[in-house]
Amino acid sequence: MKQKPRFMNFAVDHMTLCLQPQLYTVMYAVFQILFGLTPDELLYEKRRKHKGGKEVSMTFANRIGRWESQSGNELDTIIAVVQPSEPLDEPSHVREMLDGHELASHWQHIALRTSDLMGFHKYALERGIQFVTPILRDEHDNLIQIFSGELFYPGSRASGLFFEFLQREPSDGELAELQKANKQTWFRDETFLGLYDEKEREYQSGKVRPLLSEELFMAISEKIGPRQVWELDEKALGEIEAIMLKHGKAS
Repeated sequence: MKQKPRFMNFAVDHMTLCLQPQLYTVMYAVFQILFGLTPDELLYEKRRKHKGGKEVSMTFANRIGRWESQSGNELDTIIAVVQPSEPLDEPSHVREMLDGHELASHWQHIALRTSDLMGFHKYALERGIQFVTPILRDEHDNLIQIFSGELFYPGSRASGLFFEFLQREPSDGELAELQKANKQTWFRDETFLGLYDEKEREYQSGKVRPLLSEELFMAISEKIGPRQVWELDEKALGEIEAIMLKHGKAS
């Protein structure tokens, strides 16, 4: 039986939820009560300063659960929440995500934890998967992370939904390898604000990067044709992976 590489043994690390301002503060209060949260389970709350010095909350994150396996490994369950914090006369990709889809709330991304981010990243690139950031380092939380393109198909509106892949507690050797390979362009100390600024640039440019390029999506779609999911056996999946590898090599 085919064995999965260890970097494919994913765990859900956290999820990010976008809320309209009318919901944001109300749900902050409700989450504290509904999930029985204590002050130390508010992991962060970041703010934006408007003209005149008024502060507005941008985002907060709550740890709503903590699990410990028999091996002693801990796994937190975290929900990060974001609202459009820009003034109404300024651009806001979060507001555009919500208003453009006529939504009061929207799950923006799910973060999947892997034990080997560099191994997974190489595997994904080889198969034509697109990312919107390089591998970023968060020194405060001792992790490395990367964000994928959004999930939508050619001709459709950008969905606002994407993946984050991360590795917690990378070794000194892994950090040194990243720094050597990526130089300053690919190795930066950025976290939430780095991603936020990148998505803002995408949405203001009108060119949101998808998970799959149009060329690769159409090639896979054409190969599948009218078949249903239960008709995609190992042979069919192998042929689709060959298309992805060919595209990744050419990219």
